[in-house]
Parts: sequence; structure tokens; C-alpha cells
Amino acid sequence: MSAPAPPRFAGPLIGLATAAAALGAAQPAAALLRVSPPVTVVADAVVDHSPFGLVAWAISVFGAADKAVLVAGVLLVLVAVACAAGGPALHRPAAGYAVLGAVALAGLAAAWLRRTDDPWAAVPVLVAALAGALALALLRRTLPAASPAAPAPADAAPVDAEPGNAEPGTGADTAPGGPGRRTVVASAGVIAAGAVAGGAGLWLPSLSGRTGGPGALRLPAAAEPLPALAPGTDLGIPGLSPFFTPNDDFYRIDTALTVPRPDASRWRLRVHGMVDRPFEITMAELLDLPLVEADITLTCVSNRVGGDLVGNARWLGHPLADLLRRAGVHADADQILATSHDGWTCGTPTEVVMDGRDALLAVGMNGAPLPHEHGFPARTVVPGLYGYVSATKWVTDLKLTRFSDEQAYWADRGWAERGPVKTMSRIDVPGDFTRVPAGDVAVAGVAWAQHTGIDAVEVRLDRGEWSTAELARVPGIDTWVQWVTEVSVEPGMHALEVRATDATGFTQSHVEVETIPDGAEGHHYLRFTAE
Repeated sequence: MSAPAPPRFAGPLIGLATAAAALGAAQPAAALLRVSPPVTVVADAVVDHSPFGLVAWAISVFGAADKAVLVAGVLLVLVAVACAAGGPALHRPAAGYAVLGAVALAGLAAAWLRRTDDPWAAVPVLVAALAGALALALLRRTLPAASPAAPAPADAAPVDAEPGNAEPGTGADTAPGGPGRRTVVASAGVIAAGAVAGGAGLWLPSLSGRTGGPGALRLPAAAEPLPALAPGTDLGIPGLSPFFTPNDDFYRIDTALTVPRPDASRWRLRVHGMVDRPFEITMAELLDLPLVEADITLTCVSNRVGGDLVGNARWLGHPLADLLRRAGVHADADQILATSHDGWTCGTPTEVVMDGRDALLAVGMNGAPLPHEHGFPARTVVPGLYGYVSATKWVTDLKLTRFSDEQAYWADRGWAERGPVKTMSRIDVPGDFTRVPAGDVAVAGVAWAQHTGIDAVEVRLDRGEWSTAELARVPGIDTWVQWVTEVSVEPGMHALEVRATDATGFTQSHVEVETIPDGAEGHHYLRFTAE
């Protein structure tokens, strides 16, 4: 007789378990080799080869959650493919292995297309394919095999189906010890094993961080430490952004789908290209150089009017200009093409780094080593430019070249090459659509025009006359400035608007400009209710 049909859920369940085994096995392999796991490799390839408008839209819509959304999308696609392929694989094993092979080929292609061009990134893909194939073979063994048909007794009477007689593929399949039960138990075991392996792969990088991560790095003091903030620099108003943004709250926008975790003891920075004396420097050598502190505000070019993709920190590092002088930069090298650990590139104008501003190869942030999320062990920080042309996290390479010869990652996707920061202001207090007591209402926020400075901030209520706000103190022109004023309101809905004037005399226009290609423009406008 023929084998009873497997339950309807067997195909998707086996497909899901196969995917769990593949992804789970790949994670520790990637951790041990210090490369990205296959899901991240594929997601990276999607980012690298998507139209720049689509990537910019994702950043503007999802903000710092854009990476999680993309990785979740890749996982959902893989799960859907696995579940869909599970059914055909029950009856035609070759179909299941073919799907596994196709997915593996896609992963290998993504690894080949990645910016890092790391050949080891292909190994976790192959491990995933092998683990998936073994899981599929194991799970198919839980299905009943067909047995030869036995001749029926001559006196056997035909038996009609009755309500109590289960059809193949229904209740009989899930009876204790039946094929449905065996498939469920085996699949659950494979899924659990995949989850454990995946969790171990996520945990392994933390072990290397104990020996070569921020917690193990001891930063020397600055050659000339900056003084503590002068009174009146941070107004301390509830709801107002603090002058220094805590490291955990500092915005993170980059193309790294998993945070790189380089080992500081193995880190090298190469300075080469159009220079007379190319060289490499280790972390130990860098920390032996004179370090300086600088208070610098960083801003993402994708920050919308009133957005929070901006933060201020006290950075510790060595002047980039000193490194370039050591290398002997050629006069016609107008671009510093910086490359990060994950292969992302950033083009910074050479003249900006050399004009005397506090452009740093930074190793510290707010009194601590750089967090992994913000570029450990070293990054570039250049005031006055948006981050995409000035702030390379996990930096490993500085190549002196020309804008006409090479394009950095975002410039190649249609963004402006040089990206000077635009004058901007934001209202933090009161919040948009909040309720406050009628009468005198405190209004406060921040304004910035890095390496230019803010001269004035003005606020108006309900489209009335502009009134000047009080500016807090600042240590220099490279940071944002807090501001505060007060308005008197009657009960009801009201609107607030803010604009800033920088040290050149430029006042923000109310005309709205999108973030692409060189930063947003316009007034921050919000509404609140007085009661």
C-alpha cells in the first residue's frame, strides 16, 4: 500500500526548520571569521545597489531603524521562500536542494558584490547551505515511506468511509507516534538548535570585545584638556537637548547593518595615494601622539527640518592635518577618500582639513573610548560638514586623491560632493501637539551652523512678529547653541516657528528644501494647546 499523505503543514514546517538550521549555523561561522552573516551580506548588497533615492527615503522614513527594517525584510523573504519550497521538497527532494542552491548562489553573489570584497564572507554562506541540506535530509526521514502493496484477502469486503475513519493527511497523521507528530518534533528540534547556534553567534563577538574593545582600551589624557563647561552653556531646561549628547543617545546613521567590532590591537590606518611618504599607524602609535579635545556637533545630511539626526560631543583625537603633513600631501590632491572597516567610503575636501579647524582622527567621545556604534577604535570628525563627507566611523584607510578621479559612496549616488552644513534651528520645548498651561510658556531649543556660528535665534507665535530669543554660551563656533524665550498664550491651539541667523548674516529661509542632495532647509514649525 502507499504511504499515508503527510499533514498539510509538513511542507512549510520543514522549510522553516531548514531555514532556521541554515541561518543558525551561519551565525557562529561568521562570528569566528569576523565577517558578516549571510542575511547581512545580502542586505548590504541591497543597500549598495539600490537607487540612492530609495535609500534616502528609507532613512527619512525609518531613521535609525532603517537597518532593522531591511534585515527583517530579508529574513521575511527567506522564510517565505523556505516555506513555499517545503511542499515541493516533500515529494521531489531535488526541488528542495535546488532552492537551497539558488539561495546560496544569491548569497555568494552578494558576498562578491560587497564593498569589503572579503573572500571569507563566502564561507558562512557555504556553511548555511550545507546545514540546510543536512536538515532537509534529516527532516524528510521523518516522513513515512511507501511500502509494497499487499494482496487483499479473497473474502475481504470493501469498507466504506465512515465518520470515524480518518482520511490520510488528517487526524491519523497527528496520532501519537504518527508521521505528523514525528515531523513536528523533529522540526521543533532543528528550529531550537538553529536558534541556539544563532544566539551563540551573536554572543561570540562580545568575547573579542573584552580583549580588544572599548572596555579594554585606556585613553591617555589630552595634551591640553579643555576646561569644564562655563556656567550658562547648558540651560538645564527639562525637555531641552543637553549641550553634550550622551553616547547612548547620539544618533547613528550609517550603512553598516551589523555594527563592526574591530580589535583595537589589530587596527591599522593606512595613509597613501597622492603623498610623498605613505605610512601606516597602529593604535598604540596613535595613542602615543599628542591628543587634543574638541567640542563638535555632528549632523546627518538626511536630517529633516526639526529632526533629531544631530548631536554634540567632546571628542578626543589627533589632528588629521598633522597626519597629512607627515605624509606630504601633493598640492593637487583635493580629496581625502576615507574607507571604513565595512568598506564604506567618504570624500572630504583636503583644504577643509588643512585650514586650521579641529579636524580629528578621534579615539574618544565624551570622556570614554568610542563606542562600537560610533566608530571604535577610530573615526574621523571634521566640523562644518555633514557626516557623509566628514565622519568616517571604523576608519582604516585615508587615500589622498582628486574629486575628479574618484567618488565616495554617497557622491556616487547623487549627493553633493562637499556637503557644508546649513544653518538650522529646532524647537524642543514645548513638544509638537503637547498640552501646556495657559499664560507664560517657556520655549527653548537648539540651533547650529558648525564652523560658522549662530548670532541670533528668533521665534514667532501664531504667524505674528518675530521676537529674539536668548542664546546660551558656547565654547566655540563648532557646536550647537541652546536658546530660550517666553511667550504668553491664551487657551486654545497655537503655533510656534523658529529661525536662526548665523555669523555671516544669513537668516534661514521659510522655503522648504528636501534633504537630497545637500541637506534640508526651512523653518521648524509646531503646534501646541494651551489649557
